[in-house]
Amino acid sequence: MTTEIIASEKVVEQKVKKTSNKKRFLRVFLARKTVVASLAIIFIMIICAIFAPLIAPFDPYKQDYTQILADPSLAHPLGTDLIGRDVLSRIIYGSQAALLVGMVSVAIASVIGIILGLFSGYAGGLIDAVIMRAMDALMAIPPIILAVVFVAAFGGGLKNVIITLGLSLVPTYARLMRGQVLAIRESDYIVAQELMGSTNIRNMIKHVLPNCLSPLIVLITLNFGVAILAEAGLSFLGLGIVPPKAAWGSMINDGYKYLLSNPILSFAPGMAVVLVVVAFNIVGDALRDALDPRLKGSL
Repeated sequence: MTTEIIASEKVVEQKVKKTSNKKRFLRVFLARKTVVASLAIIFIMIICAIFAPLIAPFDPYKQDYTQILADPSLAHPLGTDLIGRDVLSRIIYGSQAALLVGMVSVAIASVIGIILGLFSGYAGGLIDAVIMRAMDALMAIPPIILAVVFVAAFGGGLKNVIITLGLSLVPTYARLMRGQVLAIRESDYIVAQELMGSTNIRNMIKHVLPNCLSPLIVLITLNFGVAILAEAGLSFLGLGIVPPKAAWGSMINDGYKYLLSNPILSFAPGMAVVLVVVAFNIVGDALRDALDPRLKGSL
C-alpha cells in the first residue's frame, strides 16, 4: 500500500513538473510583444500560401494591357506591374514559393546535417575527421555564394533552388549536432547504457539525439528566414524561380527599374521578404531563450 502511494505521488510530481515547464516555456517565449507580432506574420504567410486561390483578388498570371503600371486603387490595392498583373495577388502567390523553399530546403539540410553530425561526433576518429573537413570546406564559402554557383551550374527552377539551398545549409546542422554529441557522449547515462550492452545506433537514436533537439529547433527556425532570403536573392538575380511563377525576389527585380515612378512595385514584395525573415529571426531568438536550460528557475 505504501509503495502504491509513493508511486502515485511520483506520478503527480512528474505531471506538476511537466506542467510547470510548459508554463515557463510559454511565459518566456511569449514575453515580448514582438514575438507575438512575428508569430502573427508567420501565420498570415502560411494562410496566404495555403489559401492563395481563395484570398488573391485576381489571377496573378493574367495580363491586362489596359492596366499597365496602374497606381494603387480599390480594385488593385498595390497597383499593377509592367504587363498589367495585380501586384497584391502576385505577392500572395509568392508566399507559396517562399514557404515551400523554406520548408523543404531546411528539411533536407536538417536531416542530412543531423545524421552526419550525429555519426561524426559519436564515432570520432577518421569518420569525424573526414566529415568535418568536408563541412569546413563547404562552410568556407558563404551559403548564398555557394547557392549561386550551384544554380548557375545546374540551372534555376523551384526544384534546383530547393536542393541547392538545402545542401548549402547542411554544414551548419552537422557542426552544431557534432558539438552537442561531443558534449553528451561521455555523460554517465550514455556510458551506463554502453556497459549494459546497448548498441551505438540505439544510444544515438534513443539517448543522444533527444538531448540535442533544443538547439536544433532554434537553428531550424532561424534557417527558415535564411532560406527565404536566399531564394529571394537568387530570384532577384534571375537564378531562382523561373518566370512567370510568382516569386518575391523576381518581383523586386521587375520593379526596381521603376523605383522613381512607381516604387511600390519593388517596395511591396521587398517588405514581404523583410517582414517574414525578421519574424523568423525573432521567433528563433525567443525559442532559444525559452529552451535554454540555463534560464530555468531564473524567471
